[in-house]
Amino acid sequence: MRKHASTLAILLAIVALFAVAMVLGTRQSTGDGETFIGTDSAATTHIEENHPGYTPWFQPIFEPSSGEVESGLFALQAALGAGALGFVLGTMRERRRQRRSAADDSSRPVSDPEPACDAAEPQSRG
Repeated sequence: MRKHASTLAILLAIVALFAVAMVLGTRQSTGDGETFIGTDSAATTHIEENHPGYTPWFQPIFEPSSGEVESGLFALQAALGAGALGFVLGTMRERRRQRRSAADDSSRPVSDPEPACDAAEPQSRG
């Protein structure tokens, strides 16, 4: 139970740190433009300048309020992906280790085998 409580506390601390960073990051806007601009914004600007009559095929479902939030969400997505990948690799390594351990145990001779019950012989109850 203690292990789960410490894991939960660490996760809550990470979420709180992320939230504080988002709040502090939005307060420090420069006013002349976004601090964090991705390639999507650069591509959109380039298309708007070179092809003024272009209409996009799709509209975004969710549009973050600022570039900082967008960058933070991207970082969160990357962290979750890295966590999932680490979990899968750790699980695969542990399974391989357990298979090796089971194979080593089955190939090791037993020094004092227990007597086997022979089904043909009736056992007497006393």
